[in-house]
Amino acid sequence: MTDVVDSDELLRRIQRARACAVQQERTWRGRRDTLDGGDPDGAREAAFRVVAYETVLRVLDEILTPGKHTEDT
Repeated sequence: MTDVVDSDELLRRIQRARACAVQQERTWRGRRDTLDGGDPDGAREAAFRVVAYETVLRVLDEILTPGKHTEDT
């Protein structure tokens, strides 16, 4: 990736990435809840992915709004 982007474009890309992470986190949370009783291995993997996307969201939130999660730590 050799494109030079301005700060507005970078902000838009980060916001799109955050929106995608929100969608994925919801999807995997739903799968985890659905699989909880019938497929423990699938539910465990879905739970792992939920935590991963929560982490991505925290990082992107810190980039977009510094200090947003400082009270949580």
